[in-house]
Amino acid sequence: MEKVKAKKHLGQHFLKDLEAAQKIVNLQSLHRGYSKVLEIGPGMGVLTQYLLQRTDCQTYVVEIDQESVVYLNEHFPMLRGRIFSEDFLKMDLSKVFGTDSEPFGIIGNMPYNISSQIFFKVLEHKDLVLEVVSMLQKEVAQRIASKPGKKDYGILSVLLQAFYDIEYSFTVYPGAFIPPPKVDSGIIRLRRNNVENLPCSEKKFFQVVKAGFNQRRKTLRNALKPIGLNFEHELLNKRAEQLGVEEFILLTNLFAENA
Repeated sequence: MEKVKAKKHLGQHFLKDLEAAQKIVNLQSLHRGYSKVLEIGPGMGVLTQYLLQRTDCQTYVVEIDQESVVYLNEHFPMLRGRIFSEDFLKMDLSKVFGTDSEPFGIIGNMPYNISSQIFFKVLEHKDLVLEVVSMLQKEVAQRIASKPGKKDYGILSVLLQAFYDIEYSFTVYPGAFIPPPKVDSGIIRLRRNNVENLPCSEKKFFQVVKAGFNQRRKTLRNALKPIGLNFEHELLNKRAEQLGVEEFILLTNLFAENA
């Protein structure tokens, strides 16, 4: 098999820029000393080839496209036994490397159509996923890395920044891919911070953040009414995009106290 045909329904755009591929792989720092890396959607292995050159980690891949799985088996014999031929969103990450939970890193050129779902899954397993190096649609990458007060700051920004230190690394343009996407791509790196547990109810925190941004043009006083707001505080005069993680934690605790 020479090449894999990109499939539109899977959101496939194969990176052909080898310099960019090497830079992306170099961003994987093995933060906190984990030794296994799971690549999402390797396609024809442009990132994989550089991951396999590293001696400080063991590379696994998850690929839903059967044509790509055949290609990877043919061209990367080192990967045999380490290819998960399935849907990442349906994987049990707590058992991906066996029955015992083992911390790991994630890397990949994420399919644009499911990138947000991938990061919500990362959040569900935040105590296992210590680092993520991801290429995705530039606007989504910027949103995840955005700071309070910016127009692209949103739900994923707050929820991920509560548990990860995030940096936007560089931009990759459409000509670097086959076929070229209609948008620019951005590379971000997430590194798990030292927050083991939020000083509030995590479930309520997620609820408050989501409710605040669901009506982001309204003040929080109005945006949070649907979830039972019944207290007064100066933060309620602001909009969700103006609050950082610590302020959302404060609001969450006020909810709990006034429930």
